[in-house]
Amino acid sequence: MIKLDNQLETINTYLQDQKWLDDNEKVVSVEKPGEGNMNFTLRCRTSNNRTFIIKQSRDFVEKFPQVPAPAERVLREAEFYEIIKKNPDLSSRTPEILAVDEENHIILMEDLGESSDYTFLYQEGKNLSETELKEIMHFIADLHTHFTTETCSKIIHNNEMRKLNHEHIFKFPFMKDNGMNLDDVMPGLEAVKQDIIYNEALQLALKHLGDQYLSDGKHLLHGDYFLGSWLNTKSGLKIIDPEFCFFGPKEFEIGVCMAHLYLAQQPYPIIQKAMDFYKEKAPFDDVLMMKFMAVEMMRRILGLAQLPINQTLEERKALVERGVMMLTKY
Repeated sequence: MIKLDNQLETINTYLQDQKWLDDNEKVVSVEKPGEGNMNFTLRCRTSNNRTFIIKQSRDFVEKFPQVPAPAERVLREAEFYEIIKKNPDLSSRTPEILAVDEENHIILMEDLGESSDYTFLYQEGKNLSETELKEIMHFIADLHTHFTTETCSKIIHNNEMRKLNHEHIFKFPFMKDNGMNLDDVMPGLEAVKQDIIYNEALQLALKHLGDQYLSDGKHLLHGDYFLGSWLNTKSGLKIIDPEFCFFGPKEFEIGVCMAHLYLAQQPYPIIQKAMDFYKEKAPFDDVLMMKFMAVEMMRRILGLAQLPINQTLEERKALVERGVMMLTKY
């Protein structure tokens, strides 16, 4: 197994061995293209003034090396892009895969250029435009509608990535002792967690919802559809990082998306319009979506994958308590 690093010699040797460079072409500079968590990712610029992205997945999370992760995950990402090629509108909003090295879990992708993701929305007073929101919601509505187990010959199960996600969404944040002290995130937050984890109805609801997530479903999902997976580029909205993709319940995808609009404190009309924009294309189960939304909000407040959100302790506590109610009363 080749392990890439950010040294030009390593990158050039690898690319030349793969015959992914033109004659007399070499990489002259590399840089990190963004604040990704999962994989080793570089933007490469060559002597031909060409740029591309090289991405390698390893058997751990790049940002948290102590957290194991399926090493083949970028291959699932490549499969997702390959499947949606059949829909030019969706494919045009994702990077093109230029080459795949299955043995070393490396993909070469189109560079989308200088861009920024939408995590700036977590800052106070930043709002999505209605045009952007419509594009974001129509992308997943079209994805879920056009790519189903009935229309696709290849089905992505991605069970190992689902198990990893299941652990961090439905279990880890709600464990009595997971080794994480939430007071290091915000003083008083650990007490918020301790107030809910002994709720048996909540634990039963989490088990039931988690089982639904792990069960195969009908619709192709991006799998991690939040602000960090949406890019604002010179050529418009682009969607990246579908390594958690699988065929499952569309309400999971919508719920995750809605949770992050809430965490980003988007105005209520924006949140309502998000649901309306999706429903222009397809229906969904409102209650199931709401439950997935609730657990995503809770895990982002109480779990390992923290966000740069602005909510006070009292606001976070209110969101957690609201999540408990959604999961146990409906």
